[in-house]
Amino acid sequence: MTARDHDHVPGHDHHDHRAGAGHAHAGGGQHHHHGDPDAQAAAFRIAIVLNAVFVAAQFGFGFAANSTALMADAGHNLSDVLGLVLALTASILARRAPKGRYTYGLRSTSILAALANAVLLLLACGAIAWEAAQRLFAPPPVAGLTVTLVSGVGIVVNGVSAWLFMRGSKSDLNIRGAYLHMAADAAVSLGVVVAGLAIMGTGWYWLDPLVSLAIVVLIVVGTWGLLHESVELLLSAVPAGIDADAVSEFLRSQPGVTDVHDLHIWGMSTTESALTAHLVIPAGYPGDAALDRIVDALRTRFSITHSTLQVELGTTAHACSLHAAV
Repeated sequence: MTARDHDHVPGHDHHDHRAGAGHAHAGGGQHHHHGDPDAQAAAFRIAIVLNAVFVAAQFGFGFAANSTALMADAGHNLSDVLGLVLALTASILARRAPKGRYTYGLRSTSILAALANAVLLLLACGAIAWEAAQRLFAPPPVAGLTVTLVSGVGIVVNGVSAWLFMRGSKSDLNIRGAYLHMAADAAVSLGVVVAGLAIMGTGWYWLDPLVSLAIVVLIVVGTWGLLHESVELLLSAVPAGIDADAVSEFLRSQPGVTDVHDLHIWGMSTTESALTAHLVIPAGYPGDAALDRIVDALRTRFSITHSTLQVELGTTAHACSLHAAV
């Protein structure tokens, strides 16, 4: 057997002593992170400080103006600050080196954070929708000017925060969760400003809850994808953007390979994916260089950052025990 490093995949710790059998691992210090982790951490810290200050200001102005709407929105924004802290903590933990029983490190905490952020967003939407529905049928007087000015500041704070996460949101589900939080808050603030201006001009207080309900629908639609994808990663589904059939076809097309089985692809984190596969090569182990080329191609063509390949001669029948599960 030949191994290029010492990373191991749980459930695939094979010890095959047949002639021609071998293992090739790729990973270790070769994981590719999307974006600069230090820059992302700085973005989180800036957004947390900005939003914490804004929440305190909202509570203060809401209390002074006797505006339950502002204080309720401050409570919602406080949950967003907690979501940012959660996402930052996960991004830090995901960078820790494997140790002890955590042979993958704590990479999967970023998946948990993305799921938690999606749930927090949906819960916040539920609270806003409930409050708005009650106000729609009995709209209370709204301090239009105060609400409009404070919400105008909210557009700036949340807009800047969302901008900080915009680039990373394209490749990291955890960052996307933070981005959606801030973008959603900016949208809510914009809606409140529009409603506040309209209320000052018309006196139609029902515009405030109506706009809130419309924004909630938009946020839920945008958040559903984050929830769906984070649940899929948590269930070890093939990460979005990786075509499992194309990967299988690529492996089967390699010189000497007559069959591929026990192929598994899953996400180790919101930015890193892993693969294990058994390659049937009757001619025997093709050498480290051949497997290195396959592993490098999996990384560059399919963004699979950690691959474990086992070579078999095909002299015995192999069946994946997972496929026999009921």
